[in-house]
Amino acid sequence: MVGTLPADTVEGWRMSRIVVFGAGGRAGRAVAAEARQRGHKVTAVVRDPGRHLGLAADEVLAGDVTDAAHIARVAAGHDAAVNASADLAADPRTFFPAAADALLDGLPRAGVSRLVTVGLASVLDTASGTPLMDTPGYPQEYRSFYLGHAAGTAVLRAATTDLDWLVLSPAGDFDHTAGRTGLHRAATADASSRISYPDFAVAVLDEIDNPTHHRVHLGVEAG
Repeated sequence: MVGTLPADTVEGWRMSRIVVFGAGGRAGRAVAAEARQRGHKVTAVVRDPGRHLGLAADEVLAGDVTDAAHIARVAAGHDAAVNASADLAADPRTFFPAAADALLDGLPRAGVSRLVTVGLASVLDTASGTPLMDTPGYPQEYRSFYLGHAAGTAVLRAATTDLDWLVLSPAGDFDHTAGRTGLHRAATADASSRISYPDFAVAVLDEIDNPTHHRVHLGVEAG
């Protein structure tokens, strides 16, 4: 897949309003910045706005991604949502399913039809069909975190909903130092695969501007 150019250079793009939950983390910040670069209006939702000054957003709000009523309020009037949230102080096996449940409830009530959730390569299948976390030599010290992500995706898969969701993750891991090339491609899980935060954000915004994958967990890597 080839990343798109900024919105003012692409005929036919329309400006959208996008709400980004977890916009204070590295993935969330990159997504917000890419959305603003394309000319979209961005609402950033974080736990403590005072800790996240300088976010690339039109509005920064305090919020809780596990509270469906709150999601319905802050997402009202938006066209799409991105969930890049994680609460490292919470039990991941509780947090991620609770967030998925709340988004499935709150976003349709707000009239939002598209959700892209930032996922985890560990629970993505390799080319052999084995989840990456179950391959030989893969680190197991964070397995409860992996399983929490998997449980959140399971909630999405099991839902009967009109919400058009997608879980998008690196196929392996983030390259923490690389910049934006605008290029990315779909890939099965591979521990050696890398993608930069800016290029991952390009992939997220491409799936919002021109949705091509629906109700799956998709891995992406540098193009």
